[in-house]
Amino acid sequence: MSRADEIFKDNCRQILREGNSSVGQEVRARWEDGTPAHTLKSFGLVNRYDLAAEFPVQTIRRVFLRKAVDELLWIWQKKSNRVSELDSSIWDSWAGEDGTIGLAYGYQLGVKHRYAEGEFDQVDRVLYDLKHNPYSRRIITNMYVHADLHAMNLYPCAYSMTFNVTSGRLNALLQQRSQDMLVANHWNVTQYAVLTHMLAQVSGLAVGEFVHVIADAHIYDRHIPIVEELLERPEYPAPKFVLNPEVEDFYDFVPTDAQLIDYKCGKIVRDIPVAI
Repeated sequence: MSRADEIFKDNCRQILREGNSSVGQEVRARWEDGTPAHTLKSFGLVNRYDLAAEFPVQTIRRVFLRKAVDELLWIWQKKSNRVSELDSSIWDSWAGEDGTIGLAYGYQLGVKHRYAEGEFDQVDRVLYDLKHNPYSRRIITNMYVHADLHAMNLYPCAYSMTFNVTSGRLNALLQQRSQDMLVANHWNVTQYAVLTHMLAQVSGLAVGEFVHVIADAHIYDRHIPIVEELLERPEYPAPKFVLNPEVEDFYDFVPTDAQLIDYKCGKIVRDIPVAI
């Protein structure tokens, strides 16, 4: 069994069994027909994945690694907010008339800040510190910038990463204010595990733990039957993750540099309704 499958199923069972319902409360999200999109939620889930032991990708459903990495690099490498620069239509619903998602996600990572050592954006500062100050306790990124929230078409969900090196291993902690468990959990876990592998490789480090903290972990009302079906699916062993060993610069990575070997998985989950 994949550890990612085990954690996802445990999280979903907890939410379905003990989750707090938003029925009777005013909610922002709406279904395409205008109906309020209610949820069951659990607060403060903390999940740990040992990247040195296995790669955390779900096998109960297929995760399209190339597209997941493309979106990750769109944010962290291109530092873009323009949806035309993304090789999918994932963000189309949040694009404004200018073709961007506003001052969100990649835009924030690309803003330069002044430090004693020079001027860096957030990603370049992480790369600098992992090479020059690897045991610092200050290697952090944050996309939730209050001064710019008014100009964001979607407030960042996965908004902060903290990196910490222990005995030559890179550990990473992702903080997420909100997560749609069916639509995004498998996607975000895979993406930020890949990011940790990439940053470790170009910094001459081994991978350690990836810790995922979710403030509001929820399942939408119209997703419950789909989640229940996923909970009954068989699991398979985690595949082997391979990253192109020739890449030494984070900005040289391309989506096809990340591969899963012997990835056996269940069928795709199609036609998931998405609340906006």
